[in-house]
Amino acid sequence: MCDTLVALPPATADGVVIFGKNSDRPYAETQSVVRHPGGRHGPGATVRCTYVEIPQAGTTYPVLLSCPDWMWGAEMGANACGVVIGNEAVWTRETLGPPALLGMDLVRLGLERGATARAAVEVITDLLEAHGQGGPCAEDDAGFTYHNSFLVADAAEAWVLETAGRWWAAERVTEGTRNISNGLTIRRRMDLAADGLAAHATDRGYHRGEGPLDFAAAFGAGPADVDPYSRQACGARLLEGQRGAITAESMMDILRDHDSGICMHGAFRTTASMVSELRPDGRHRHWMTGAPHPCQVPFTEARLTDMQTAS
Repeated sequence: MCDTLVALPPATADGVVIFGKNSDRPYAETQSVVRHPGGRHGPGATVRCTYVEIPQAGTTYPVLLSCPDWMWGAEMGANACGVVIGNEAVWTRETLGPPALLGMDLVRLGLERGATARAAVEVITDLLEAHGQGGPCAEDDAGFTYHNSFLVADAAEAWVLETAGRWWAAERVTEGTRNISNGLTIRRRMDLAADGLAAHATDRGYHRGEGPLDFAAAFGAGPADVDPYSRQACGARLLEGQRGAITAESMMDILRDHDSGICMHGAFRTTASMVSELRPDGRHRHWMTGAPHPCQVPFTEARLTDMQTAS
């Protein structure tokens, strides 16, 4: 059900930011690596996402995406500004809404409209509050629905953004390692949050109103403490075990790991994988599989030399 990981200096070997994601999807689903050019769009322009049409931004950036073939959005990707995003399914105490924006739509929209990781977080949260999230997340299963968490990174920092309906919290990561799987992980440390988040949690009975809000404990559908045998915990240990020496190649090895379940086989399988190396000088590199099982297929470099940042 997906794992997204990031390592920042001093955890990396070369002082760069390393990002990785396995996209775990229904067995029969296919996923393709696609590019979309940026552009400028006039007043009144709209864009049709998977289920809903929304206003288009004035400027969009070129993007490289790994997309389930049936939907408009993307499981993961990068833009010409050096921003990368991956999302995760999460289940929360908030009601699952009608068809609206999918988490995968928000990945693509964040990349098309965000010139930095922080800007992409703001794009996603603004759109989430304006349009909501919801709708079937599998082509042939109308009952497969979920909310989303995101890991957003550029060459300077990363952000974990977790959502519950239209509510959200975000944590900034400036060094070391961080990973997300399929549960809420933000606790009392919130660098950004939806206006009125604590009051809403109190009104709904998620929070007693005493002390700082614990986002995962208040909004999560399950226990807030991470199971030590979960993919979330295993991913954190795999990152920690290579602290100071993490490279793109070692991130690929983590995505191939079977003991943790990160490389998934079965009714849900790792349908596609991505690793990115984000450098302060802008010489970013991205590798994608575009096919199932990173343990069986090579990561191929996806060059962005033909993609120019809009001025």
